[in-house]
Amino acid sequence: MIRVVLPVHLRTLAHLDGEVILDVEGPITQRSVLNAIEARYPMLRGTMRDHVTQKRRAFVRFFACGEDLSNEPPDTLLPEGVATGVEPFLVVGAIAGG
Repeated sequence: MIRVVLPVHLRTLAHLDGEVILDVEGPITQRSVLNAIEARYPMLRGTMRDHVTQKRRAFVRFFACGEDLSNEPPDTLLPEGVATGVEPFLVVGAIAGG
């Protein structure tokens, strides 16, 4: 069981209330978690990563166990706390401005 916390605008788009609980097959990586989210909630495809390149969108960040994992390769294993469901995988909408 993997716990995922999405930003409010993505929860609204997917008609979700609260965190997402997923069963993810195989190694627990950013790619496998995002694939599972997009498979269950197709309306989220393209919101967190580009449709073609599968690269993270510029204003989306990924965090787990207090670490920013946004620039890690997508097939890097997520921390044990996330893999066991103790800690959530956080998808955060970044804010920019001047």
